[in-house]
This record gives sequence, structure tokens and C-alpha cells, in this order.
Amino acid sequence: MSGNRWNFDNSYLQLPSVFYSTVTLNKVKNPRLVILNEALAKRLNLNIEDLKTSAAIAMFAGNELPEEAARIAQAYAGHQFGHFTMLGDGRALLIGEHVTPHNERVDIQLKGSGRTPFSRGGDGRAALGPMLREYIISEAMYALGIPTTRSLAVVTTGEEVYRQKALQGAILTRVASSHIRVGTFQYGARFTELEDLKALADYTILRHYPHVTDKENPYLSLLEEVIKAQAKLIASWQSIGFIHGVMNTDNMTISGETIDYGPCAFMDVYDPDTVFSSIDSAGRYAYGNQPSIAGWNLARFAECLLPLIHEDADSAIEEAEKVLQQFRGYFMDYFYEGMRRKLGLVEEEDMDRELIQELLSLMEQYRVDYTNTFRALADNQYPCAPLFQSTEFQKWEKRWKARLASQSISVEAALKLMQETNPAVIPRNHRVEEAIEAAQRGDFKVIHELLRVLSTPFSLGEGDVKYAEPMEDGDRPYQTYCGT
Repeated sequence: MSGNRWNFDNSYLQLPSVFYSTVTLNKVKNPRLVILNEALAKRLNLNIEDLKTSAAIAMFAGNELPEEAARIAQAYAGHQFGHFTMLGDGRALLIGEHVTPHNERVDIQLKGSGRTPFSRGGDGRAALGPMLREYIISEAMYALGIPTTRSLAVVTTGEEVYRQKALQGAILTRVASSHIRVGTFQYGARFTELEDLKALADYTILRHYPHVTDKENPYLSLLEEVIKAQAKLIASWQSIGFIHGVMNTDNMTISGETIDYGPCAFMDVYDPDTVFSSIDSAGRYAYGNQPSIAGWNLARFAECLLPLIHEDADSAIEEAEKVLQQFRGYFMDYFYEGMRRKLGLVEEEDMDRELIQELLSLMEQYRVDYTNTFRALADNQYPCAPLFQSTEFQKWEKRWKARLASQSISVEAALKLMQETNPAVIPRNHRVEEAIEAAQRGDFKVIHELLRVLSTPFSLGEGDVKYAEPMEDGDRPYQTYCGT
């Protein structure tokens, strides 16, 4: 295909140098390209054949970078499971900001590229399994229409990394609208001067929310924009049954994109208490807790902005609290808007929230598959299962169908909307593990086939039905792990 080469314009380097550190390249022995996202490469206006050359592979491995590359690790802090700590890119290298012909600016980052000044004793490396997991889940999220970082490539390094055992080393090339996090602001507020924090805020506004530049109080407006973006993001997660797993403040972007796919997964059986992270023993980041945790994280962001919002501390707190109180309303509006679409409801009625909650309660009671239940409603084809045969569901269905019939659009149009909203397929946990295990044996056919199916989640070919099926013993505990 036609396309241009990298077009780097590294605006982040205009910030005070306290926000980043230059990285010395950590070269690997024998990098090999094992997966390339050709659709994303096309969107970035990159030449696909060029990205398969030894020079490109050397870049994806962090062995050789273009002269115009930024070569930095970003500084940030964060609350991890509620505890504040100094962090930073301990195993990531920001190559730079690529600008497309459509003036889209994206970060190009290597994850697992070796030690940085923020490694805190770690080796800075990553294993193949977690990098493939991030590739699969992030691309699935993109296909589902959820704001997310994306994955351009994975290379193996020809070296081993040691966790509990020796694992294949790998590096992921991640693409993001930026890597500015709540934790970046926490670092600026705790460890830099006020003028440095202001520079970060001004830069963030220009990069992500330039329309608030001329507002009476742009920093208060920045807070409100981030609250809106995160409320919409978390509502989207909830609507598809996605569980991030580690919603630390350093894993919450200012742009409103999903980032850092470590211990993440999609629910099979609907249960608000579902936890997939092996380290979240208390369930802090359970599915049902994600909205409240987002609110907590945003309060930490607001604290960072207080000296910029108003020079008087009490006035700053008062103004920030007014804005923070809007999060719950924004979230509920976005959530119920999404859930109405899942049920084919295009016009809001007072009864809708009760209708939605009643269905969710029945789904929890009967322990049904979250994704497949909504898809069955959309397809108007119910499996032979206790939920659908129950008197409670039949009463609910009668109310729902009467509600559908009362709309300005036909029932057929409503069902079509539902089919465009409710995925037929998600990255089922056992299918993700199957693809990763095959790749670790050197067989990448399984992962390519899974990615093909996940790229069109709202339709499913006859031969792909198996990808929509939960694991037979899907009630057994399923755990994912941080990719460190």
C-alpha cells in the first residue's frame, strides 16, 4: 500500500524536563515481528511493507530509533490500591508523537523495552503473553467502539524474562492519543513547582481540550471535561461487561481512553462482584465498583488542580467540589443511555431505568451470561434456559415489548438497533488464553483467527459460533495477572 514514513513532532518535550527522562536504549538480541496491525498502520498513513523491514523491526524492539525520536520515559505518580507512590514509565519508552495527514497526533510507545530511570529495580522487560493480551483486548475494545489505546505491533526479543519462571520476552508498540494520566498531575502537584504544574495543565488543555482555552476558568473547565470523558468511558465499560482490573490513578488517562490492559477481562456470568485481578483480593476494582472508583480517582485529579483553579484554597475547593458532584449525574445519564440502546429504546421514558434494573436483577439471580443474554433479546431468539422460562422474565418481557411498540420507530428497527449495539462476540477469557498459549508455542494462527472474529463483533459467521460460547465450566474462578 502507499503511505508515508513516520512524522514525529514531539510537543511533550516542550514541557519542563521534570516530567520526563531521556532513556538509553536497551537493545535485544534477536527481535522478530510476530504480529502487525495493518489496519491501524493504514490509519496512521504508514507503509505496511516498510513496517515489516529489519529497520522497522529494530525500531519496534527499541534497538534503533529515528533521529527525530523523543526517546523518553514519562514521570508520574499515583494511588495504587489507594496508596500513593512515585511511579513513572519503568518499562516503557515513548518514541515520539506521530502526526497523520489528518492532523491526528498520537503517542508511539514501546512497552517492555527495558530499564528506565523509573524502573525501581525492575528489569523493564515484558513477557509475550501479557503483550499479546493487551493487543487482543485493546483491539477488541476499539472494534466495540470503546475509547482505547491501540496496539500496532508485537515483537519477540529472542531473550527470556524471569518471573516465577523463564518466559519469552516481547515488546508491544502502543498507540495512544497521549499518555497523560491522573498520575501525571499527581506527580506535578507533589514533586514539581507550581509553574511546572501550570505548564502541564496548559499543555494538556491545548492537546486534548483546546475549546476550553478561552473559558473564564480553563482549569476548572479541564476538570469538567475529564469528568465527562471518564463518566462516558466507565459507562461504556459497564455496558459491555468489561472489568479493567487495576483502576489505579496512574491507569486513568486525561484523554478518556482505556489504558494498561493488565488484569482485565469480560464477564461471562453477570455478577457485579466479579473480580479478575489476582492481586485484588478485597474486590476494590470489581465490576460493580468501577463507577465509584472512577469518582474517587477524579477527586484526586481535582486536588492536583486546586492551586490553579483559585489562589484561595477554600474557594478552589468549593469550585472543584461543585464540578466533582456532577460525575454521578453524567455517569448515570451515559449508562442508561447505553442500556436503553441495548434494549432498543430510542426515546427516554420514566419507566426505563426501572425496566433496565429489573432485567439486571433477573440476570444476576439466574446467573446468565451477560453478553449472550442481551444478544438473545436483540436476535429475538431465546435459548432454553431457566431465566427465559421463568414467570418473572415473561412478565418483564411483556412490559419491554409494550415499551418497544410505543416508540416512534418500528419494533423491527428497534431490534436492528439492538443488533448494532449488543455484540455477538467478545474476547472470551478461554479463547484469549487459547490464542496466547498457541502463540507461546510458536503458532500464531489461533490469535489471527481470534482477531479476525473480534474485528466485527456485532456479526458472526456460521463457522465462528464457537467464539460466542462461554467456557463450559465458566463459573469457575478466572484470574489474570499484572504483566510485570
